Amino acid sequence: MKIVLMAPFGLRPKGTVLARMIPLAVGLQQRGHEVVIVAPPYTNPESSGTTEVVRGVPVKNIVLGPKHKALAAPFLAWRLFRAALDEKPDLVHLFKPKGYGGLSAMLQLCSERLGIRMPPLFLDTDDWEGKGGMNDQLQYSAAERQLYAFQEQWLPQRVRGVTVASRMLEELHLQMGIARERLLYLPNCVDDSPAGDGDKIRRRLGIAPEAPVLLLYTRFFEFSQEKLHLIFAEARRRVPGVRFLVVGKGRQGEEAELLQAAKADGFEDALVMAGWIEPMELPDYLAAADLAIYPFADTLLNRCKCPAKLTELLRAGVPVVADAVGQIKEYIVPERGGVLCDPDDWQGMVERTVELLNDPVPREALGKEGRRYLLEQFRWNMFAEKLELFYKISD
Repeated sequence: MKIVLMAPFGLRPKGTVLARMIPLAVGLQQRGHEVVIVAPPYTNPESSGTTEVVRGVPVKNIVLGPKHKALAAPFLAWRLFRAALDEKPDLVHLFKPKGYGGLSAMLQLCSERLGIRMPPLFLDTDDWEGKGGMNDQLQYSAAERQLYAFQEQWLPQRVRGVTVASRMLEELHLQMGIARERLLYLPNCVDDSPAGDGDKIRRRLGIAPEAPVLLLYTRFFEFSQEKLHLIFAEARRRVPGVRFLVVGKGRQGEEAELLQAAKADGFEDALVMAGWIEPMELPDYLAAADLAIYPFADTLLNRCKCPAKLTELLRAGVPVVADAVGQIKEYIVPERGGVLCDPDDWQGMVERTVELLNDPVPREALGKEGRRYLLEQFRWNMFAEKLELFYKISD
């Protein structure tokens, strides 16, 4: 079977294509299918009109149109539509219902309504886009918000099947009236990989081998910044020699806010800001940590998310103290693969973090068990098999 996966944006710097689409494509190819990804590379415009091969999967970047979003929309939607059909696929699977890809899918469905033969269309969703979701997080215009909310409701009703990355998204689509047999729970998964070289990163960053390292691997917007500042300040006060390694990039200047809090609250000397890290180097940075925190506010957006960063931490064998919100509860078995906290109990997360930083024996046991459970329950090849069956059942 020939399958076209339609990406919402390019390969870089956002994570959906590399973290979700490529592993699924690899899994489907291992099962004997031919998979091509078509992408609108407006996030990496230097790739416009080129084809890249990632882990054996061709990623065909369409030619970009005008720079203005409104002017670009019809060009990119049409070019995605044509690029997908030019592959003569047996089916098309759109990732994210909104934006240029969503417009292309709408064009495909409208063509089908006019009697033009089209391949079956599937939809993947890994975020809530409308009110209470990404629409409230990103700097969209009013027109964009209305379009994305409409696409999120209109497309699932009309495609052949919908894959959802979290249990909350599954529930929301059932509430839309989507039949359960047209839904497939398809969480973010992992492939096994060797451990990174954490000692190399410690040397590079000037962190002593014996120093306990608390890692925050984040995009910042999923939690209250005051909560983070409290955890770091208390850990600095109560854990001798602790260092805080922050990997990731914020959207609204959260790094500057953290640096200000570090000066005010007395943990500036313990703070190491690594920023955004190239994917190839990430395993080494994760391996440099003794413990990670994963604060996650109890919001609709977070309940719908399927945090790929958490799976990377668990796969690396890093023990995690996390808030018990949404999909996190699927990945962590309490007190076996990690520690789950009440998201409203800030002091509770402080106490468990400090406790584990000061006691390496249970910390290491949690890391090993978390990795074992993740690889046992959430491997891409397992869910690629489920996806293949879903395509066949939905035929």
